[in-house]
Amino acid sequence: MVIAILFFVIGAGVLIYAGVSQRSTVPVDDPEAYLRSLDYDGDEPDEFQQLLAEPFLGRVLRPLGSKALGSIASLLPSNYRDGIREKLIYAGLAGRYRAEEIITAQVLLGGLMGAVALGYIALLSPSTQFAIVAVILFPVIGATFPNVWLTRQVRERQDAILKDLPDTLDLMAISVEAGVGFEGALGIVCDHFQSPLADEFTRTLKEMELGLPRREALQNLKKRTEVPELSNFVLALTQADALGMPIGRVLKTQATEMRSKRRQWAREKAAKLPVKILFPLILFIFPPVFVIVLGPAAAKIGAVFS
Repeated sequence: MVIAILFFVIGAGVLIYAGVSQRSTVPVDDPEAYLRSLDYDGDEPDEFQQLLAEPFLGRVLRPLGSKALGSIASLLPSNYRDGIREKLIYAGLAGRYRAEEIITAQVLLGGLMGAVALGYIALLSPSTQFAIVAVILFPVIGATFPNVWLTRQVRERQDAILKDLPDTLDLMAISVEAGVGFEGALGIVCDHFQSPLADEFTRTLKEMELGLPRREALQNLKKRTEVPELSNFVLALTQADALGMPIGRVLKTQATEMRSKRRQWAREKAAKLPVKILFPLILFIFPPVFVIVLGPAAAKIGAVFS
């Protein structure tokens, strides 16, 4: 029975993985895909050649996986899907994954870990307490792992944006003071930086080149990142643009402020380090030290009393 459930879960995972992976086409109403297509200068490959380039399992099992993914997506609450979709945008993964794929991965991993728990119970026959803990804990770990991974990706990307923000603002301020316009300063930043913040500035610049007003493009930048410091910069820049203030002065002030905040952020990280290193010290360093230092003495004391 356990083996049958395990094979069922693995088979479902193969089907859905085939449906969500190796996607060679993007919906036409995806603005990010359209912006990416503006940079593509090569010849568009033939659709038949794209299908032949996919693995055999992808070509055969992809339709079945797509149907399974659609069935799971229809059962999901919309607010939960919206939350996952926002996290994908904040993590910069909206063009690679969909919210339905993340939730499908949660369902699959939960079922797979449940099958592992049943196999553990059937093979090892643990006590009732351990069996109950395994049946409850294993599926919970499997179901929460994709969400935890996505949350970590969001946090790492936001930290990278915060770290690069002062340097990019300095370069923009220097460029504007040298006589370059705001769009030109954004282009200089995009050319000299390879970071998540530069990618977001590139998308903002392309939106403005397509005719979107600067205010709306900056608001879209704010919504895509949700970094408080970057949101404050967008607010200050929008107010300066509305009031007619010099952009160079605003950029220089914001760069100085962001650099001060980055120093504070680094000091906060350094202050948390002793607390974080305490647990590895207690678990992994102190026991070997005690064994090396007190081991010979304990052996001699034991020999005396024996």
